[in-house]
Amino acid sequence: MLASALLVFLCCFKGHAGSSPHFLQQPEDMVVLLGEEARLPCALGAYRGLVQWTKDGLALGGERDLPGWSRYWISGNSASGQHDLHIKPVELEDEASYECQASQAGLRSRPAQLHVMVPPEPPQVLGGPSVSLVAGVPGNLTCRSRGDSRPAPELLWFRDGIRLDGTSFHQTTLKDKATGTVENTLFLTPSSHDDGATLICRARSQALPTGRDTAVTLSLQYPPMVTLSAEPQTVQEGEKVTFLCQATAQPPVTGYRWAKGGSPVLGARGPRLEVVADATFLTEPVSCEVSNAVGSANRSTALEVLYGPILQAKPKSVSVDVGKDASFSCVWRGNPLPRITWTRLGGSQVLSSGPTLRLPSVALEDAGDYVCRAEPRRTGLGGGKAQARLTVNAPPVVTALQPAPAFLRGPARLQCVVFASPAPDSVVWSWDEGFLEAGSLGRFLVEAFPAPEVEGGQGPGLISVLHISGTQESDFTTGFNCSARNRLGEGRVQIHLGRRDLLPTVRIVAGAASAATSLLMVITGVVLCCWRHGSLSKQKNLVWIPGSSEGSSSRGPEEETGSSEDRGPIVHTDHSDLVLEEKEALETKDPTNGYYKVRGVSVSLSLGEAPGGGLFLPPPSPIGLPGTPTYYDFKPHLDLVPPCRLYRARAGYLTTPHPRAFTSYMKPISFGPPDLSSGTPPFPYATLSPPSHQRLQTHV
Repeated sequence: MLASALLVFLCCFKGHAGSSPHFLQQPEDMVVLLGEEARLPCALGAYRGLVQWTKDGLALGGERDLPGWSRYWISGNSASGQHDLHIKPVELEDEASYECQASQAGLRSRPAQLHVMVPPEPPQVLGGPSVSLVAGVPGNLTCRSRGDSRPAPELLWFRDGIRLDGTSFHQTTLKDKATGTVENTLFLTPSSHDDGATLICRARSQALPTGRDTAVTLSLQYPPMVTLSAEPQTVQEGEKVTFLCQATAQPPVTGYRWAKGGSPVLGARGPRLEVVADATFLTEPVSCEVSNAVGSANRSTALEVLYGPILQAKPKSVSVDVGKDASFSCVWRGNPLPRITWTRLGGSQVLSSGPTLRLPSVALEDAGDYVCRAEPRRTGLGGGKAQARLTVNAPPVVTALQPAPAFLRGPARLQCVVFASPAPDSVVWSWDEGFLEAGSLGRFLVEAFPAPEVEGGQGPGLISVLHISGTQESDFTTGFNCSARNRLGEGRVQIHLGRRDLLPTVRIVAGAASAATSLLMVITGVVLCCWRHGSLSKQKNLVWIPGSSEGSSSRGPEEETGSSEDRGPIVHTDHSDLVLEEKEALETKDPTNGYYKVRGVSVSLSLGEAPGGGLFLPPPSPIGLPGTPTYYDFKPHLDLVPPCRLYRARAGYLTTPHPRAFTSYMKPISFGPPDLSSGTPPFPYATLSPPSHQRLQTHV
């Protein structure tokens, strides 16, 4: 109860005595734009004394209009305790700390900081308002803000209302910590499409959130932009085509240069080019290069040229072993691409389509020529073919040529044809008596000649010929084997010689002719001896043939006393077609029974010398009777020449009627290939005309 009464007493005493001075409102920190008005509030309660404001501790004065501070004044009802400080317009120097003080009451408000913001000025773009750049070359644009902008502005780049990235910001601070220069650099690589574009640099801050803009226009220099066209774009080979080269450039175009496949087109100037199209335009484009002061640009185009097939890679002949795989390939080009087929030469069946022909496990019958043929698809232009040979490696194929029947003791010829790939290592003739690969052996001689090329790709061929001189009975009963061997095997064939007999009528006629000739020779000898007996002296003059190994044994004493001037050859020949059996010639009797001592000459010719020392002698003529002289006529058109050489000459009686005992013979150069016709004998014969005279010396 006592406490309640005390509280009522205090309240009554306070209301009677009054309250103490205090702040009803104190100033606070504020931000104001430069040039705007700043108002700092201050309100006191229970105070009727002096109120003043201080700026950074400096008293502004107690008057309401603040003399000396033209832009400052105090407003409000002083009776009610309102003392607000006004500043208008606010300047940068007004930025300070302000206090409201009640001097008589000893009251001071809290300090209020006045911040003055300076809006940014419109920024400056270096090089503006029109900046020249080169298209395609990296460049930059610099935007700069100067002055006492507070706070420091933010610089931004815009194009068509869209903010651009790729900028670099740079700010310079002064010594007094005030903001210096602010720059923002935009990095860009312009294109020709940027010519005339407008870019905006905007400076904004808290003082001016909307910011201030500066526009700049891009003026680009760029190399030519080229457009190349051809009319018509699709053309057949041989037709005219016009190329048109159009370009835009800044600065203007200074020149044109044309090229085809990278090589300059001589004499081509200006934006137009006319040419005659061919297949090369498909793979060698036409290009147009346009230049100006900034640079150059190049454009190229290829024509669609229609042309027929052209062979690029021929098929190559191949050689494979039998049973192996073989393949051919050929490459054709054309527009459109030609259709490629493979056939066998001379055939119509298509074996394959496409650039490659594959033949698995080839057999001997697959050997031959294969044709790669190209046909145009739509244009109908041209076409072509190429061929290659398939050679199948296999054991030799030996074929016998039908031999002509031969006369007994006459010449004979056997022939075999050998085709082989690879070429045979050897071709050997064998029979009961022996074998022979090349050269001569007794009565036998082997020669080889290239065989005429035949279709089938069986590889190179040769003809092996076995000559038999003076056939015997055994030659007609035995078989002659012709065999050839290569790395893949051996092939052989057996040939039998047929016999041919003279007709009886021919024998009779030949015998009669031989008898008449002998009689004529005897009569002629007698007449000559008689004539010589009357005109010559008694001196005995005999014929002397040097080189006789039996001369001393076959002459009489009277012959040896003859004059040396009479000695010497009566007949001189390089070669003789006559072959006389030496033994028969030396044993022939004198036809005058010793009355006339007449000597003749026996000349032996050798067709070769066998390894054992034997002679290869030409056989007797098949057109006369046995014992008649033998005549050989190696005709030039056959190119068959025996390898003859003169062996020796012996003295002997000339007892048989040989009207061509002494002849001149021109030796041919070499053998030639044989006649392959089955009906032609190996060595044709012809009857030779008798000589004009025979030179004989006799003594009676």
